[in-house]
Formats: sequence, structure tokens, C-alpha cells
Amino acid sequence: MATSAQTTVIRPKKTLSLQDFKEIWSHRELLYFFTWRDFKVRYKQTFIGVAWALFQPIMSMVVFSLFFGKLAGVPSDGVPYPIFVYVGLLFWQFFSDALNDTSNSLISNQSIVTKVYFPRLILPISTVATKLVDFGIAAVILIGLMFYYHFVPSLEGLFLLPLLLIITFASALGGGLFLASINVRYRDVRYILPYFIQLLLFVTPVIYSASIAGKYSWVLAFNPMSGVIQSARAAFLHTAPINWLLITISLVASIMILVVGTIVFKKTERFFADII
Repeated sequence: MATSAQTTVIRPKKTLSLQDFKEIWSHRELLYFFTWRDFKVRYKQTFIGVAWALFQPIMSMVVFSLFFGKLAGVPSDGVPYPIFVYVGLLFWQFFSDALNDTSNSLISNQSIVTKVYFPRLILPISTVATKLVDFGIAAVILIGLMFYYHFVPSLEGLFLLPLLLIITFASALGGGLFLASINVRYRDVRYILPYFIQLLLFVTPVIYSASIAGKYSWVLAFNPMSGVIQSARAAFLHTAPINWLLITISLVASIMILVVGTIVFKKTERFFADII
């Protein structure tokens, strides 16, 4: 006696739910695979391999130290400009690279998205996690600079580091989710985003001290990366006391960015396979 075949239709929900977290956890091996794959592909067949994770922040530090530190005389809160700017570049490189690559994570995995079901959130999360590995590699240079310039981080600063990474991770992931959703429909994002990131660099105290803005420095606090970089310098270079209010503002801003990005991502997720 023949039996009728059953068809299971999987439809993504419009909002984030507990089921999404359960699915991500059940697919954690896939998350690890994507993270490791992206890391290997990035440095495959390169001459110096993972040293590229060191090359970009080091060269940026040298260029900025020469033009802004030496020639322009940009103030660095009383600490040597190379290590001052490197602390900013370390977190900024993590954020900007993660934001840029996350916005293209769906397009880059078009063949997988259109053929296989898995929690789509895994792709952006794995992309940001890959940049976290790059951050760890580049942080080795910061340790060397701290030894060279005789800086010792406070115990409070060491405990603060995970929180700063969480804020950076959340900001990059939230912004990346929003841009990835738009990028599926409008491919202009990949051309506009690099220019936007360059502009964002100059409204974030990466190459200058936030004190240069004077009485308007509070405006920078709404940029979560501003609070991250200022707090990192306070923690590792003792440029100022750690401002917990600033950290709180950055944390709240990063959570808002993550929530908005996730909502947009979930609302458009059902159309990814059709229009990608």
C-alpha cells in the first residue's frame, strides 16, 4: 500500500526567538567550521601567511606616527604616539574588518545559502569570530610595545578587556547584520561601505585623543568604538582614569546596534535564497 510523501517546509521567523539560539547551539560545529574555513582561505597561498594580520596595523601605526605624530604633532595624552595609536588601531582594525566582511558574508556564501538549510546567523557570527583571531595575533605586537615603553596594565584594565571585546564584537555584528541584509538586495553596499568606514575612522578617536574635541567630546560617546578605544588606552596606557559611564554608554549603544541589526536580518531572512 503506497503512502503519501510528507513535505517539511522550513520558514524563518521574523523575529529573534529562543529557538534561534537553540539552532545556533545545535549547529555549533558548523559555526566552528565556517570560522576555521574563513581563516584558512584568507591566508591560503600567501607568502607570509598569518603575518598579514600583523602587517596592516603595524604599517598603519608607522604611517600615522610619521604624519600625525611627528609632522602634525597630534597630542597623544602624554604617551608615545606609536603605542597610543596602535591601541586604537588594534580595536579599530577588528571592528572595521569585521563590519566589512560581515556585510558580504551572505553574498560570499551564495551557493550554500541557496542550497542548504542552516541558521543564517551562523555566517555573520563566524565572520566576526575570524577577526577575533586576527585581533589575538595583532595583540602580540601591543604586548611588545608595552614592554618597550615600560607600560604595565592595571588589574582593573585586564578585567576590562573582555568587556571591550564584547562591545566591539556586538557593534561589528549588529552593523554587519544590517548591512548584509541590505547587500542581498542592493549590491551598492560593497562599494559604499569602504568609503563609509574611512569617514568613520575620522570621527572615532583612533589617530587622535578624544580630548581634542574639547567640550564637544561627549558627542563621540554615542559611537561605541569611541568608548572602547578611550577605555582601552586608559586601561593599558593610563592616559586617564577609567570612565565607567563612557563604557556603559558604549555598551548600551552596541546592544542597540545589535538588536536593530538582528531585527532587520530576521525580517529579511526569508527572502535571502530568492533574491541573492
